[in-house]
Amino acid sequence: MKKITVISRILCVAAFAASLSACSTMEPPKVAAPAKPKLEDLLAKASEAKAAGKQEQAITLWKETAQAYPADKQPWVNMAQTRYDAGQYGEAIVSAQEILVRDPSDQLANSIIAISGLRLSTRALADLSRQNNLSGSIRTESQDLAKLLRESLGETVLVPPAAEKPAKPVRTAARKAAASAATAPKASTPSADPFGALK
Repeated sequence: MKKITVISRILCVAAFAASLSACSTMEPPKVAAPAKPKLEDLLAKASEAKAAGKQEQAITLWKETAQAYPADKQPWVNMAQTRYDAGQYGEAIVSAQEILVRDPSDQLANSIIAISGLRLSTRALADLSRQNNLSGSIRTESQDLAKLLRESLGETVLVPPAAEKPAKPVRTAARKAAASAATAPKASTPSADPFGALK
């Protein structure tokens, strides 16, 4: 009787050990990973948010799209254009630079960077002018920038001067005579400028 009890205990322990080892070798059930949303669906959702006037929500959705599809430039294109349209030129430049990382020849990105940079520079120069603080190296750098812009645009002047009003015609003969006398060469008389004759 004692032998049967010992044997039954041994068998129970062996069965228990076998069940534990079977549990450790069993693979956990596979959980299906959620399907990755399509790029077009994510972009459409963000565009709907923008159309509804929810610009910041659209930006957030485009950022999520950019994380899901890091090689695609379209989310960055949408962000750059939206920031530019809103006058947020610094953010527009950052997004446009992300476009150029993915497509170095993108014309829209280069345009946004160039125009946004000019608008930021114009604001800063206007602020400096109001503060009367445009001098020294900043002034030189501004002149160099203006020269570069003139050369790039093929213009001699970036901002044309205001048109001058034509001089009023002289109506009387006396005024005509006075005007011609003023422009006639004067007889050589000693002047205060000793180098006047050399001009």
